[in-house]
Amino acid sequence: MTDPQLSIRNLCVDYITDAGDVRAVNNVSFDIGKGEVFGLAGESGCGKSTVAMSLMRLHKPPAFISGGEVLFNGEDIMKYSDEHMSRFRWKEVSMVFQSAMNALNPVLTMEEQFCDVIMRHTNMTREQAVRRAEGLLEIVDIHASRLRDFPHQFSGGMRQRLVIAIALALNPKMIIMDEPTTALDVVVQREILQKIHALKEEFGFSILFITHDLSLMVEFTDRIGIMYAGQLIEVAPAKEILKNPYHPYTEGLASSFPPLTGPKTRLTGIPGNPLNLLEIPQGCRFQARCGKAKDSCFNVANTLTQVESNRFTNCHLFTNK
Repeated sequence: MTDPQLSIRNLCVDYITDAGDVRAVNNVSFDIGKGEVFGLAGESGCGKSTVAMSLMRLHKPPAFISGGEVLFNGEDIMKYSDEHMSRFRWKEVSMVFQSAMNALNPVLTMEEQFCDVIMRHTNMTREQAVRRAEGLLEIVDIHASRLRDFPHQFSGGMRQRLVIAIALALNPKMIIMDEPTTALDVVVQREILQKIHALKEEFGFSILFITHDLSLMVEFTDRIGIMYAGQLIEVAPAKEILKNPYHPYTEGLASSFPPLTGPKTRLTGIPGNPLNLLEIPQGCRFQARCGKAKDSCFNVANTLTQVESNRFTNCHLFTNK
């Protein structure tokens, strides 16, 4: 990618625990282009949300960013002062956090919560901030009169749209969406994604979209990165990654949900359990669960490698051809 909006290079995030330091994100690198929707998928605990929090520098002890660069429009935000980072958040990159009800303050009206974000990062007066908030509600199809309601007075889908509206408050260039449709039924999920897509087309922001649901991600994103045990193990165009996965873990994910069309097939899933990050094996991290492992998989750790113009993988089956 010649001119990416976001470039992550060798990002490492560690957690300090009583049992020892745990590297939750290990040398992760990827780019997101302007106006692109990039998906990040993988099972629970693989490091997706840890990567997302790193892009906003929101980690608190015992977590800390131990290495790497996060370049936004060519500038390394890891070198920003706390004051500069405070200006950067929401104005350049905003975030839709997991679980909308937990992201919203239950004892404050939506007017207070919108005004808090808008007035914290701009010179708007209270009256101007309220007008901006009313306009944001209209954008996500919620009547402006609801601005004085509390979060519990909205449905789950409406709360999710409220969080998206807050993320749009300062017209950011990128939005991080961490499980934006979790706990919503499939009809509401579709409505939320259609609204997000329409807003992206209207305002031109790019998206980092995080979810467990690979089938949902394929329909919404341009490219997808697959994470396993803290590592990025495959990156491919969304339309290709399920049809022709290059990593056995991606193949296992694709086999873990039923197709909507075609003949019935037995679901196989992925054998074994997720890797204990305190017990990292020599070689490939997926070796114990992989039915295609060969000798090199048990001896040499691999890195994400470009194997085609638009395909990256760290699997020995492709990188050692």
